[in-house]
Amino acid sequence: MDGGAAREFTEFVSARGRALLRTAHALTGSQHAAEDLVQTALAKALLRWSRLHGDAEPYVRRIMYNEYVSWWRWRKRRAEVLTADPPERGTPTGEDTALRVAVRAALGTLPPRQRAVLVLRYLEDLSEREVADLLGVSPGTVASQASRALATLRGRMPELDGVEAR
Repeated sequence: MDGGAAREFTEFVSARGRALLRTAHALTGSQHAAEDLVQTALAKALLRWSRLHGDAEPYVRRIMYNEYVSWWRWRKRRAEVLTADPPERGTPTGEDTALRVAVRAALGTLPPRQRAVLVLRYLEDLSEREVADLLGVSPGTVASQASRALATLRGRMPELDGVEAR
């Protein structure tokens, strides 16, 4: 890798690393797993960095989502139990914070594909088409997975009944 490409990669990580980590945490529910996911995605992107033209972020995000699903499948085969508990961050205060913590915990109970769809649609604010392209499924699958996931969350959290998805 030449000096220019190395500088571009370093600038990309500095500029977008926190956003990638936030998304990874929403997917994995664990700070450590999120850091591993981002690190793995960046390492894979680095191998192809000189061939990436334009905005590299969609490429890195696609790696993250594919890795997340692969990790989930690997863990499922080994019957490993994942925890939905968010990392310790102090005592939440305020109604919004309590709701956010409850939603994060409920998200952790969803199947990985449903969780990925909700993260991409509502945290990352991607369209159904963009989510479908990232996950390699049809827009109809995205819509049905989002609908099922939201119904599950509303069933587990009655306080979400009046909340509309954007």
